[in-house]
Amino acid sequence: MEFFRDANIDFLGKKWYFLAFSLVFSVAGLFSMLFWHGVPLGVDFRGGTLVYVKFSHPPDDNAIRAALGKVGLTQAKIQRLGVAANNEVLIDLDVRETSEKALDQGKVQIINALETNAPAGKLDLNNTSSLTLANYLLEKDPLRAGSDASQRYAAVAKAIVDYRDKTKGGVLSSFVELKAVADPAVVAALADGFFLSDFGVYQVEIVGPQVGQQLQSQARWAVVYSLAGMLIYLGFRFEWIYGVAAVITVFHDTLITVGAFSLANKEISLTVIAAILTLIGYSNNDTIVIFDRIRENLKMMRREKLSEIVNRSINQTLSRTILTAGLTFLTVLALYVFGGEVLHGFSFALVIGILIGTYSSIAIAAPILVAYQDWRGGQRGASVALPAGKGKAAAGKGRVASGQ
Repeated sequence: MEFFRDANIDFLGKKWYFLAFSLVFSVAGLFSMLFWHGVPLGVDFRGGTLVYVKFSHPPDDNAIRAALGKVGLTQAKIQRLGVAANNEVLIDLDVRETSEKALDQGKVQIINALETNAPAGKLDLNNTSSLTLANYLLEKDPLRAGSDASQRYAAVAKAIVDYRDKTKGGVLSSFVELKAVADPAVVAALADGFFLSDFGVYQVEIVGPQVGQQLQSQARWAVVYSLAGMLIYLGFRFEWIYGVAAVITVFHDTLITVGAFSLANKEISLTVIAAILTLIGYSNNDTIVIFDRIRENLKMMRREKLSEIVNRSINQTLSRTILTAGLTFLTVLALYVFGGEVLHGFSFALVIGILIGTYSSIAIAAPILVAYQDWRGGQRGASVALPAGKGKAAAGKGRVASGQ
């Protein structure tokens, strides 16, 4: 299947338009990273506390933000989790300690902020541990349990908490619901000492600052190693200038992708780094396809200028590029639209990266080869063609050398 049969588009003739396009987006991203949003690192890299909250109704982000602001949590970040019907939000707090105290601190801060109408002297059953519940029941002793009261109420408390968290999703809406797992006397005792809020904190996670710094270092080295490996591979597979062109192209793609995150103020997490590494491989693969066709055409079009050979090669691979990139783009676009908040950053990086990676293989990598030939020819005072294989000399003045 071909979209473009016998295409003859002068891509190199439009290189200055491509350069202007790349400069605009690269500079915009750099300015955003340097002077505006910076590089918005996620909790994986900067450290912090993540508090997962389940609501009994669709949460209002503005109301949550206002409630957090009243208790001094003005820097907290709120994001939805999963599908809207789950009524779940993730609250990112700037609490970077790594102790058990920090876990409790984050949970208590959120509970205190969101419990705006708590009755005096009552505990919140939706945010109560099984131990607290068991101690309360032991004190009230609604079942007149006798000598085995401690074990019996511990089992009752565990059954109630499990029912709340596993069956009801972390939030009870009525004490009547507890009759499915507890004696009516227990339910009546709980109604006397507890109330039901409209939310429940069901999980708290911490990433310490040292771990975040280590992950930052590992992410940077992962990108550096992938670029170095690409340069070495293409140096052996083609010529060193091919490797240089591919590395410059991938650096261009990565810069624009990270710049897009900065411009959109989207956090860069570990999954985003995975997407960027995927992008490096994808963009490199597309570039190699064009480079390979250039090398094949160098053997058959010895008397042609390199610019004409490169243009011909890009046009010959254009259908393949459109088909491959188009199908991949549709897949990641569906992931971005329907994948949910957890995969949002990952899929956003791939959506931007596939568009830029496909564009740069044509508009950045190939013109670099021609620019190198023009520079080398100027240095030697003659039109010297770019060699396509190691140890092969140019076939003569104004002629292009054959491939490996």
